[in-house]
Amino acid sequence: MDKVAEKVILVGVETEANYTQFEASMKELKNLTKTAQGEVVFSLTQKRPRVDSQTVIGKGKVEELVQLIDAYEADIVIFNHELTPRQNQLIVEAVGIKVIDRVQLILDIFAMRARSKEGKLQVELAQLNYLLPRLIGQGKQLSRLGGGIGTRGPGETKLESDRRHIRNKITAIKRELKEVTAHRERSRQKRQSSDIFQIGLIGYTNAGKSTILNLLTTAGAYSEDQLFATLDPLTKKWQLPQGMIVTLTDTVGFIQDLPTQLIEAFQSTLEESRNMDLLLHVVDASAEDRLQHEQTVVALLNDLGLEKVPVLTVYNKSDQIDDIDFVPTLFPNVLVSAKSTLGKEQLTRSVREIMMELLVPYELDIPTNQGQQLSDMTRHTLLLSETFEESENAYHVKGFAKKNSKWIRSLEE
Repeated sequence: MDKVAEKVILVGVETEANYTQFEASMKELKNLTKTAQGEVVFSLTQKRPRVDSQTVIGKGKVEELVQLIDAYEADIVIFNHELTPRQNQLIVEAVGIKVIDRVQLILDIFAMRARSKEGKLQVELAQLNYLLPRLIGQGKQLSRLGGGIGTRGPGETKLESDRRHIRNKITAIKRELKEVTAHRERSRQKRQSSDIFQIGLIGYTNAGKSTILNLLTTAGAYSEDQLFATLDPLTKKWQLPQGMIVTLTDTVGFIQDLPTQLIEAFQSTLEESRNMDLLLHVVDASAEDRLQHEQTVVALLNDLGLEKVPVLTVYNKSDQIDDIDFVPTLFPNVLVSAKSTLGKEQLTRSVREIMMELLVPYELDIPTNQGQQLSDMTRHTLLLSETFEESENAYHVKGFAKKNSKWIRSLEE
């Protein structure tokens, strides 16, 4: 039998600081709640110059919230603002049910989605760090309220147990993460020292990165229409039509106001992107707030020190828009639908063109008795042409390869 969805009341305050993206942010909160398997029964919004320092919404609105909770038999209240430990405590005392904020909701979804050991450890670390200062007064509330949204992952352990227990847990997780990260670093260096061209997929959450990964590599990555469908970096091989093998790495989706705890927690996940030869920035061309999504990703790339990595913007979901009215804002770009084979051809062609700009051209003669070398070149370089020269008894090949690859080094020697 399916678990009954928790009834959720969303609360948001439109202020002088957030009015431009307030509506989009509330809509996103609703989608996040749906992803966390909650049912939004009411959205309580309010306009004020700034949030109330004690309860975010002020005394009158808190009373209204209490009545709404009774009327809708709500199980949980989710605020679209990061609550301080004190605010959280005061609101809980006033409303008598579970209260979480946007950050906890996102952490909760991450806890649901994480698959790999590293992903799970990172989420747990972020959750524990967030919960530590919020333990005061939570004991009674948590033991009474049991599981559900906002308590997945470590939330289900006895949070009322003393802080020392949580601090010890944080130290243990950090130690374990160090080992896991070192292992990932070794695999990454192995990939780097090889001649393989590495491509990373980045973009706002739900833009279609996993769908594109599946389209190009038949990877079978989880690609539902949900926020944060992918949490663990997934690297797959993609063989280009000419035979060259490149790797494609799917990363976690970015989101407006991504909690700093998460950027820290997923540093190593995003670190993957730093060593890429090319990033494909996937944008949902049909999204109402597309520009906001683009700006969020570009700003985060700069924050993470990735602005030097070449980027090709892939405007996805062209089947859901009118191509004629579409005006791209980021360059270079390609407009595709990941649901069509034509989309695959267009994207492959654009990637190939960018690769030719990034790689170094070569021209070589390979004797016929070195067939193995020719097949290696087909797999590891972008081979443009190979012609058999009878007089030389050799193949004359032209193509492009990575600057530090053995093919280019052999030419320089």
